[in-house]
Amino acid sequence: MNLQIIHIHPDAPAKPAYGAVCNGCGVCCLAEPCPAAHTWLGARTGSCPALEWQTAGEVYRCGLLQHPQHYLRWLPAALAPVARRWLARGIAAGSGCDSDAEVDDQFGGGLPGRASQ
Repeated sequence: MNLQIIHIHPDAPAKPAYGAVCNGCGVCCLAEPCPAAHTWLGARTGSCPALEWQTAGEVYRCGLLQHPQHYLRWLPAALAPVARRWLARGIAAGSGCDSDAEVDDQFGGGLPGRASQ
């Protein structure tokens, strides 16, 4: 078992079961960068630099999907919709929770959490 401490926003929803609908808990992206972040942002370890907390919905969202030009400054505006679709496919957005991490909220309130993979 590999233990890792991640800092989860206290208002974030609880991590859903593996395969369940994504609810924006952020555990997967807080634990490690996805292949898209690895390829396009050079993120190798730690939390994804494109992970964004959205106060309005109290969820985490992928910044690469929300506004790719902010992270991919070379991307022409006309290609942003294509990039969103391509990135969504690359990270399997909408396919369900793909994180098998188990969150131990031993501190209460979700901050910090411990994910074991």
